[in-house]
Amino acid sequence: MANIITVCRILYCIALLFCLSLSPAFYILYLLAGFTDMIDGRIARKTNTVSEFGSKLDTAADFIFFIVCLIKLLPILEMPMWLWLWFVIIAIVKISNGLSGVVLQNKSLVEHTIMNKVTGLLLFILPLTLAIIKLKYSAILLCATATFAAIQEGHFIRRWIED
Repeated sequence: MANIITVCRILYCIALLFCLSLSPAFYILYLLAGFTDMIDGRIARKTNTVSEFGSKLDTAADFIFFIVCLIKLLPILEMPMWLWLWFVIIAIVKISNGLSGVVLQNKSLVEHTIMNKVTGLLLFILPLTLAIIKLKYSAILLCATATFAAIQEGHFIRRWIED
């Protein structure tokens, strides 16, 4: 059941590609995708159907959701250069965290820390606030949280590898 919900998130993401950004249809599909992200893991744990495949499917669905949102939102957002730079720095840290796990352990080490979850929540809320809060203000909180989460994740991955 949880994997079916995750597949629904992927289908919602594909449908998002065909919606006008920030339209009512976009927001409905966006919220459905977010809701399925919140419940699939809980359902898997509650029904005792947690699996490695389900975890990888969830990670893939998260990645697809993120990429689709970038495709739909980046062209319409007016981002100052300092925000682009901050975004790139966070991406570099996250990529280096992933690569260090692959290089040192021959496997992907994704840390689902509380700060990564807070970052995900703030990232999810961001498009919902664009009409009332200027991006340059909401992005400061988001990027500061994401920076802390990325650094923390790297620390946990390296500590885990050393142990």
